[in-house]
Amino acid sequence: MASKIDILAKTEELKHRGTVAAGVENAAGHKNMLQLIQLRWIAVVGQITTIAIVIVGFGIQLPLPDMLKVLACLVAFNIASHLRWHERRVASNGELFLALLVDVGILTAQLSLSGGTSNPFAFLYLLQVILSAVLLETWSTWIIVAITSACLAGLSLFSDPLTLPPEHGNALSSLYVEGLLICFVLNAALLVFFITRIGRNLRAGDAQLADLRQRAAEEDHIVRMGLLASGAAHELGTPLATLSVILGDWRRMPEFSKNSELLEEIGEMQAQLQRCKSIVSGILLSAGEARGESSVKTTISTFLNDLAKEWCATRPIVSFAYENRIAQDMPVAFDSALKQMICNVLDNALEASSQWVSLEATREADALTLVVTDTGPGFAPAMLAQIGKPYQSSKGRPGSGLGLFFVVNVARKLGGTVTARNREQGGALVQLTLPLAAISLEEETPHGD
Repeated sequence: MASKIDILAKTEELKHRGTVAAGVENAAGHKNMLQLIQLRWIAVVGQITTIAIVIVGFGIQLPLPDMLKVLACLVAFNIASHLRWHERRVASNGELFLALLVDVGILTAQLSLSGGTSNPFAFLYLLQVILSAVLLETWSTWIIVAITSACLAGLSLFSDPLTLPPEHGNALSSLYVEGLLICFVLNAALLVFFITRIGRNLRAGDAQLADLRQRAAEEDHIVRMGLLASGAAHELGTPLATLSVILGDWRRMPEFSKNSELLEEIGEMQAQLQRCKSIVSGILLSAGEARGESSVKTTISTFLNDLAKEWCATRPIVSFAYENRIAQDMPVAFDSALKQMICNVLDNALEASSQWVSLEATREADALTLVVTDTGPGFAPAMLAQIGKPYQSSKGRPGSGLGLFFVVNVARKLGGTVTARNREQGGALVQLTLPLAAISLEEETPHGD
């Protein structure tokens, strides 16, 4: 039964990761679609300019009404594309493929009206093929290659060649050679400009996917640690219960009940044992229960005040400066994981600075901000650059750094952030920012309603 549950959980996890990865790729596709729209506007301007120069400058007759109709179709399609992709943020391979097919169709229509393969701008097909190779999946690119080849063959068979004025000669004075040079420069410039930008989009998408994979690995690490912790907590439950019974028996035995010093020590042992049992219960709650089942309904100020009081009473701190600057309290639900997260930050500060630790709580707009400061040696520069990564610690112990790793992951699960820096006057500062929407029990009613 357990193996089936593990398989189902793993399947859901893989589906989620696949969905996230697909979302990143589609986001990059959206940016590339915007690049195609910009390229299409350049094509509109270029076609208008070329038609005007050819007709007015060189006196070559072209079917102007038909060419303007094709140009109007291109403008209309691009306006519709701009409106669609301005609102929609996802572009798939199929949609990019259709957009490039429209561009190939428009180019074919214009070439068929202006000389077919005798028009030097027929080499613009190469631009479409190269763009498809960069933007599309392999099967889509080969379809574009086949379609452009068929279009070029059709133009050579069914289009009438351009009738050039007889006064134009050969070499560079030939209109065809001049048009060929212009087409080459245009192709090269557009390819360098747009493929550079498209490549930047693809690299950004790859970087985002790498970040998501890193997060997934870190979450797997957290899951494994949670399973280990919950297993250890279950194993510790029995000996702790046995010790509790033994201490209760000792307390009633005449040899101990008559000795006040021994009774005091037994009372201290029972208190510490109760604390151990509370820690074990907290681990089990964090590892095995949903947040809504293990959460405690309270207010921000009450929770933080109680946490600060409990932490200060159970740690060997010389001076603990706690300041609650939350002017407007609100009902929230805090669970053991959140409590443990805040205590981890305080414990790290205490290890670095046993004389003085500070906790400051503020509410800014829709977020709760907790700032923990100390007067210790601060973070090493290498650790600041890798804050929250496992096994990144200045304590010099194997396995260290897991405290901040846990803190960063819990905060990230709630949509919050963790930042750290060294203070100019010495010591370190760690800031936790949590959105109130992730912990609030109800929507706040605006004042005056």
